[in-house]
Amino acid sequence: MSKASQRGYHARSNEPWTRLSHRERKPGWFAYNPRTMRPPPLSSDTNFMKILSWNVNGLQTAVELGFSADQLASRENFDVLCLQETHLQEHNVNVFKNLIQIQDFDNSYWSCSVTKLNYSGTAVISRVKPISVQYGLGIPDHDHEGRVITLEFDDFYLVNAYVPNSGRGLQRLNYRVNDWDLCFSDFIKKLECSKPVIVAGDLNCARQSIDIHNPQAKTEAAGFTIEERESFEENFSSKGLIDTFRKQHPNAVAYTFWGENQRISNKGWRLDYFLASESIADKVHDSYILPDVSFSDHSPIGLVLKL
Repeated sequence: MSKASQRGYHARSNEPWTRLSHRERKPGWFAYNPRTMRPPPLSSDTNFMKILSWNVNGLQTAVELGFSADQLASRENFDVLCLQETHLQEHNVNVFKNLIQIQDFDNSYWSCSVTKLNYSGTAVISRVKPISVQYGLGIPDHDHEGRVITLEFDDFYLVNAYVPNSGRGLQRLNYRVNDWDLCFSDFIKKLECSKPVIVAGDLNCARQSIDIHNPQAKTEAAGFTIEERESFEENFSSKGLIDTFRKQHPNAVAYTFWGENQRISNKGWRLDYFLASESIADKVHDSYILPDVSFSDHSPIGLVLKL
C-alpha cells in the first residue's frame, strides 16, 4: 500500500476523519469521531482486556518515522498489541523486539515470510501470558508468508491475521477467495469448538459500500471486488463472526486505510477489523479506530472486551 502523506499523531485541530466525504452517502450516515463517539471507560472493578491491532506497513519504516510502542502503550493502556505487515526477516526480529520493547510486556510472538523477504509478517506483543501460541493455519501452502498468529487465553482465542491482498491486476484473487478464505474460516470454526474467537487484523476487504469512499469506482479494485465481499460474507459473517465496529456503529462512515495523500481529505477504506464469535460479541464494550495515529497508511483499531 502507498505511504500516507502525514505521519505521527494528528493535533485535535486537524481531524480530517470527521469530514463526511463519502461519494454515495445515504440518509443517516455520519462521519465517525472517536473523540465523541466512544462509550465511557469501564469501572476499575470490571475485569476486561484491551486489544490493539495495527497494520504498520513496515515496522522499520514506522520506527524510523518516530513510532514508539512504549509511547502508544502509555497513551492507550492496552494489554495486547497485534501487528500486521511487519516486513521483517527472521534474523532481525530480535533487533525490533528491543526497539519496540514495552515495559511489563514480556510476551512477544513473531512470524515472518520465508519465501518472499521484507513482505507480510505478523507479531503479537502481550502483557498477559497466553496459555498457548500457534503459528499459521497448519497448512504449509498458506503458512510461508507469516500471516497468522493465534494466542489462547482463558476465555477466548485471539487470532492475529493479515489476509492476502488480491494484488494488482487481481493476480491473487482466485487464491484468496477460493483457497485462503475457506481454509481460514475452517481454522476459526475448529477453534470455536473449544472457545470463542476474536479475529484481529487487516482482512483486506471493505465489506460494504459504507466502508469505502467511492464504491462505484472501486468494484474492480483489490479489496472491494464482488468476489471478495461475497467471500467475506460467506466465510465469516454468515458463519457467526460479528463485525464488532459495525455492530456498535451501524451508520458511521469510518476508515482504517488511506492511499497516498488521501488521509487529509478522508478518502479511505475500512480494511481492518475485530471479528468476534457470536457467543462473545455481547462482551465487547468498545470497538473503535484511532485515526489520529498515522505512522502508517493504516490506523490502529481497538477492542475493549469484558471478561
